[in-house]
Amino acid sequence: MLVRRHTSVLGSLAEDIRHTGAQRERWQLTYAPFRNWVDTAGLKTRLRSHLTDLSPSEAAAVAGRSRETTTHFAWCLYVDPDADFSFWLHEYKPQKDWRAGYADSVHNHRYHFCTALLNGGYLHERYDAEIDPGAGLVTSTVLQRSEQCAAGESGVLLASEFHRIPKALDGTMTFLIKSRPVYDWSLSYDPSTGVSHRHVPVETRLGELTQRI
Repeated sequence: MLVRRHTSVLGSLAEDIRHTGAQRERWQLTYAPFRNWVDTAGLKTRLRSHLTDLSPSEAAAVAGRSRETTTHFAWCLYVDPDADFSFWLHEYKPQKDWRAGYADSVHNHRYHFCTALLNGGYLHERYDAEIDPGAGLVTSTVLQRSEQCAAGESGVLLASEFHRIPKALDGTMTFLIKSRPVYDWSLSYDPSTGVSHRHVPVETRLGELTQRI
């Protein structure tokens, strides 16, 4: 087991979410127990406790599951034993170190998620996207709403929804719960160039590898 289920500080939240069964049916229902947990005083203290209580093997597992993107470090803190969801910390890089094409593009995700801002803040934009049924790529987007989000705020986003974070304060960090993947890939779109990309995670390509050697 990757994380000690009964002793982890994240275990109580995981149990609450498991009992609702929401992650298997309607992801929006996951937001209520998530929001209740993150709105309780001492959230950052509890997350620090989770990290400091990790054994060396558990810490190594966290590092092995985590990754760097062009705009942030994505730390995978906990994986549900049934693989229905996982908990993450996203540590945003200073804006000057961002490379174009990830959080600052209009994009969706392969998974549903709920998120809470721990530190800093960012500009969050939601979009409607037109997708070419033949190519399966985004052809155009329309901005629906834009809001400046600050530490303490939280929200939920479905895999079918498109959004963008064009700007983030230095030191921004978020805590997330992600569902299991519901799509095989995600899409991004650059409004300035009109170019869309399909993003396929490397781990899903293993079955094709032998055919390409």
